[in-house]
Amino acid sequence: MITLFTIFVGMFMAFTIGANDVANGMATAVGAKAITPRQAAFLASFLEFLGAVMFGATVTKTIANGIVSIEHITNPNHIIYGALSALLAAAIWVMVATVWAMPVSTTHSIIGGMIGFGLVSGGVKVVYWSKLGKIVLSWIISPVVGGLLSFIVFKIIVLTILHRPSPLKAAKKVSPVLIGFTFFLISFLFSLKTLKKPYSVSLLAGSVFFVVAFILSYLLLRKMVNNKDNEYDAVESIFRRVQVMTSAYVCFSHGANDVANAVGPVALIFMIRQVGTTNVGAIEIPKYILFVGGLGIALGVLVYGYKVMETIGHNITELNNTRGFSVDFGTATTVLLSSIFGFPISTTHTVVGAVTGVGLARGIEVVNIGILKDILISWFITIPFSAGVSAICYLIFTRLF
Repeated sequence: MITLFTIFVGMFMAFTIGANDVANGMATAVGAKAITPRQAAFLASFLEFLGAVMFGATVTKTIANGIVSIEHITNPNHIIYGALSALLAAAIWVMVATVWAMPVSTTHSIIGGMIGFGLVSGGVKVVYWSKLGKIVLSWIISPVVGGLLSFIVFKIIVLTILHRPSPLKAAKKVSPVLIGFTFFLISFLFSLKTLKKPYSVSLLAGSVFFVVAFILSYLLLRKMVNNKDNEYDAVESIFRRVQVMTSAYVCFSHGANDVANAVGPVALIFMIRQVGTTNVGAIEIPKYILFVGGLGIALGVLVYGYKVMETIGHNITELNNTRGFSVDFGTATTVLLSSIFGFPISTTHTVVGAVTGVGLARGIEVVNIGILKDILISWFITIPFSAGVSAICYLIFTRLF
């Protein structure tokens, strides 16, 4: 019964991750009309599933990056109940947030769940409060840095391309550099975060992709015919193609990196049940569990992904392709910088900050402040809500079984 319930809860968590986090990759592309919501849902579900199954076998020793010490628990079943409680609480919160169309951090939801179970099982001393402090700091760092970078990138595009006498002619010179650097970011991040390669290898891969993308885009853009009547449309079409590629990358890497939020605790529970002890060492996630997680994420994208996508892509500010590209660029750069300097950031928070930054580049009057207030409230509720529900679930499980 516990095994079946574990699989169900893991699948539910994966479903909510797909429904909420897909907006990180596809919302700006949909908002900028680079692709339709239906195309985004099918493309994202396929890429999320592929990323989860191909590269999602993250090896982890503790749930939620060691936010809670579990050495005080001698009964292996109690760790199982704790992991289940954290997973169920996180899934419930992310589902509630998705129904409200609010983008929240699924990782922070899991961490909140672990804190709730830890406090009930061992008191305040078992929580690594310094790590929690870094997470709270990320609520400020993520949106501010993402917003600042997207603001700067959009202003660069405006000054070097859109406000030039011939925008298309300017785009042919500037765009290859931006496109090349975009591919540098994509390849560097994928190598560093997903494939877990060293900085030197990742940097080399990024440099190779930069050169190839720069040369190809330069040669292709040279063939575009200048037409004074639709130069702005031509510029937008250049960034539309790049935006689809960046969105596809975000979805693929999200499936690879975040599927562990759903299946990591499931794998831990399975291993504890197999060996009958808490000393399980590193947790290898089997392919069939990754398959279940990837399927859950894909279903979440297809069935419910449109709600949060609409909030980020439409409701904060109006996006077109150059603005959407600036958001993707700012988000990817923030994630890269956080990886290099070890800052704990949330991709969800970064995307929201980046969209806001692009909006502010055009004036505060085009930013929906009411929606931003609702999003901020949902961020601050995430950890307390997940912790509270997790604590209740843990008490129930330990008394029922």
